[in-house]
Amino acid sequence: MHLSLNPSKTVILWIDTPASFRNLPTESLSVTFDDITINPVSSVRNLGVIFDSHLTFKNHVSSLARSCFFHLRRLRSIRHKVDSATFSSLVSVFILSRVDHCNALLAGLPASTIAPLKRVMHAAARLVENLGPRDHITSALQKLHWLPVPQRITFKLCVLVFLCFHNQAPPYLSSLLVPSSVLPGRSSLRSSHNFELIVPRTKLKVSERAFSVSAPRAWNSLPVSVRSLQSLPQFKRALKTHLFSVAYGR
Repeated sequence: MHLSLNPSKTVILWIDTPASFRNLPTESLSVTFDDITINPVSSVRNLGVIFDSHLTFKNHVSSLARSCFFHLRRLRSIRHKVDSATFSSLVSVFILSRVDHCNALLAGLPASTIAPLKRVMHAAARLVENLGPRDHITSALQKLHWLPVPQRITFKLCVLVFLCFHNQAPPYLSSLLVPSSVLPGRSSLRSSHNFELIVPRTKLKVSERAFSVSAPRAWNSLPVSVRSLQSLPQFKRALKTHLFSVAYGR
């Protein structure tokens, strides 16, 4: 059985560092298929995520923020028609779910890149709590028990690691994680009994954002008492409590 491609619906996205792109001949980037030349594109959407050639995800974050603000404006029009609990649930469904969608891909990005999502979270909290533009936002986020964007990304990474540990994740993800206990000579080390993972060494800065690197780092930063939990609901509760204390110092 062979895969049949429709050239009119096929695009090419070359992913590499900016320096490597500059050294590539322009004509080598195109592909001819069934006498149709397919030229590369600068970005492409897959499963709701916009991937760009350098994996900066700037276009994705900008598009996501615009979508969230659009829905916030629509929600504002019904704010006075529903009770607070219902409205908070609506914001979670229409806004927070979008912010969290595939957010593990945003691990390691600069704060300036994910800043639009921070503004989305603040705007959503102000709307739910009926706050003005000059009102303090941190207390509102704490009251709603919302994790900031960086901690939401860490939460997703750690849940994925937990699922890998318990054979509930796809093999292609589990194969990227190496427990300290399986490496020769490390079985007697303390890290092998603390459910720690090996963090691969990288040469490029962008490589540190790979799941095989960012996930073990996020996982190893957790207390042993959290990493050692065996129940997914218990793990999620303890993980959120830990990240909440990290974010707000509580």
